[in-house]
Amino acid sequence: MRAATFTHTGPARDVLHVGEMPTPEPGLGEVRVKLATSGVNPSDVKRRGAAPPGKPAEFPVVIPHSDGAGTIDAVGSGVPAKRIGERVWTVNAQFKRAFGTAAEYCVLPSAFAVHLPDNIDFSVGACLGIPALTAYHAIMLDGSVRGKTLLVQGGAGAVGAYAIQFAKLDGATVITTVSSDEKAERARAVGADHVINYRTEEVKARVAEITGGKKVDRVIEVDLKANAMTYPDVLAEHGKAVIYGSGAPPIPIPSFIPWSTTLQFILVYTLSDYQRESHVGALDRLLTAGKLQHALGEHFPLDRIVEAHERVEAGSLGNVIVDVSK
Repeated sequence: MRAATFTHTGPARDVLHVGEMPTPEPGLGEVRVKLATSGVNPSDVKRRGAAPPGKPAEFPVVIPHSDGAGTIDAVGSGVPAKRIGERVWTVNAQFKRAFGTAAEYCVLPSAFAVHLPDNIDFSVGACLGIPALTAYHAIMLDGSVRGKTLLVQGGAGAVGAYAIQFAKLDGATVITTVSSDEKAERARAVGADHVINYRTEEVKARVAEITGGKKVDRVIEVDLKANAMTYPDVLAEHGKAVIYGSGAPPIPIPSFIPWSTTLQFILVYTLSDYQRESHVGALDRLLTAGKLQHALGEHFPLDRIVEAHERVEAGSLGNVIVDVSK
């Protein structure tokens, strides 16, 4: 099979190569997916580009990317044969595993190959594993947000755009931050009630204005390093920041204690089986009903995977997709 691989970390042009690899066979409890698409996430490019350049990769040979979509064409023992021919999207394909979705075929546990509704394109399927599941978990981890006010940082991003939608569908008021007029339009298009351009507006002042000084119940955080110092001014008493993107921030702990502020870090790869199954079921219902908009970005064939990684690093507006079958 054709696949993109790397053996050492570094710039995409230096370490990513496309060539032939053995076609994998599914083992006990596994399925093989003939992939149509592979999603490129920031975590994928960070793993490939990890410092220092030239460091050996986490496995002798790595096929990158955790997200993808395609059709099951073979199953291992213990998996019902009726799954052959099923359209699926992938979860955790390259988490603690060597071979991900930047290839014509991928083998993974049956539970990590999730049914893709017939009305959903494979391009959308490649955007669900990390962005949509992260967003759904961030919004719903404590139950309903109906009647609450949320601040979604980076509302035009892949996770942010889904988070806005999940919050609105559940009955929340959503404020979001963006960095450009183009991104503001995208955030409004997916349902944000209020959009703050943090490059031209003072976020703390605008949140106070929008909420009448009551602040927000929850922050959905893409960049803790950039935003942690604003929490005392934007989070209400007993408020929570749900953090899926960090960096190394200064954390003003003395300012958080009087307000009983909660910082909750989440990682989509480590969802419990119950959480994953619950979230997947909710996503399936929303997808089947056509309730979600999807931030699709540029498409690249597998031979141009280097450009796909570079596009993500440059700040793509929308999910970058590798069309594996082209």
